[in-house]
Amino acid sequence: MRQSYQLPLVGLLLFSLIPRQQCEICEVSKEYYTALNPLISTMINSKYTKGIHAANVLLSLRLGGILNPNQEQQLIQQVDTAVENKKPSLTSGQLALAILALGACKGPDGISINYSELVKILGNKYKAEIKNMDHDGNPLTNYYQLSLDILALCLFSGNYSITEVIKILDPESKNYYFHEQFSVDTGAMAVLALTCVKRSITSGQNKIDTKYLETIDNHMESLIAKILSQKKENGLLGNIYSTGEAMQALFVSSDYYNKNQWDCQKTQAIVLTEISQGAFRMPTAAAQILPALMGKTYLDINKDSSCVYGSDNFNISTQEPISVTPAVSHSQIEVNYSVVVNNQIDNIMVSVADGSVFLDVMEKAQKENATLFSFTVEESSWGPYITTVRGIKANNNDRTYWELLSNGKHLSQGVGSYVVHAGDDLEVRWSTY
Repeated sequence: MRQSYQLPLVGLLLFSLIPRQQCEICEVSKEYYTALNPLISTMINSKYTKGIHAANVLLSLRLGGILNPNQEQQLIQQVDTAVENKKPSLTSGQLALAILALGACKGPDGISINYSELVKILGNKYKAEIKNMDHDGNPLTNYYQLSLDILALCLFSGNYSITEVIKILDPESKNYYFHEQFSVDTGAMAVLALTCVKRSITSGQNKIDTKYLETIDNHMESLIAKILSQKKENGLLGNIYSTGEAMQALFVSSDYYNKNQWDCQKTQAIVLTEISQGAFRMPTAAAQILPALMGKTYLDINKDSSCVYGSDNFNISTQEPISVTPAVSHSQIEVNYSVVVNNQIDNIMVSVADGSVFLDVMEKAQKENATLFSFTVEESSWGPYITTVRGIKANNNDRTYWELLSNGKHLSQGVGSYVVHAGDDLEVRWSTY
């Protein structure tokens, strides 16, 4: 007998909106698309949807056929201009995502993208990632971006070695793990990349010995097992932010797991509940969950297929950029805040407004003692990102970063999203990955 589970009342209501079906892909029924409006509003109106950070949003909304041509053209212009101006400084994953977004479908006449040039540049950045792995076993960025690279090169007929891909995306690689925890979204992106490579072989697009298919199958089966091992009792796959891409991976790999291993409707029910409770405040988080809810995956990208525009089922309005910070009250709460560098710990008790986020605590601590608690941030597609604390800078080359913890637990939310609570023991720790 299948184990029973309970959902909050809103979850039960939203669960009833999902059609029961026995296929590999499940999606929210069209008459209930309005439940997705908060995601779309966040993506279109957030102040973080700009420049290269708009690529994830453009990709998601194009896959869903949600934009009107004017909105689409504005986002395309932002991404295309950012790519043109920042090609050398973009990471391989940023460029790969931009290519996927710009080529998600065939847009209106008059929009011309030189895909061959972009794919060639991506190929060079991908080679640099691989070369760095020869040095210390780590890519320049991470395996999530590396998998994005492979997916984009595969979908847009770029150059890559299938034998090299098989070697790199070995499920036992340490690069799938973050603090000894399997990274679900990284594994999911690798599954999507391997699926594309497998299809290129079976379709005859890539002339290679079919013996490699068995290895790819084994890789995918192992990665899917690792993803499902991170399934939570409430249906989430990893955490709320990794669930969308994990759903995509499971959509395209139903041959590698038993149907009783994953209840897609249960996962959708908890995601829809989280949407209604405001969990997706950042545009990238919203962009990564939307395609799966609409039954889409990144493998649906096709630059030669005409785009689908505007659905009457969505209430899309363009407003001034909205704040993604939760509303705060006038009542005050106290939290403990620490900066940890190696074995040195400096801490301070600070008082902030109830409803404040982690960033507010850091700003208050900095005002109290700039010597011990100074920091800098930069904007990213996930919101504010800590770059330095006390002048110590996070560095991808050294694989160092500033880790956020609350009560000893690593936070999946960013510094601008995590709402603190009275008595929290908050920590910013100098860490490696």
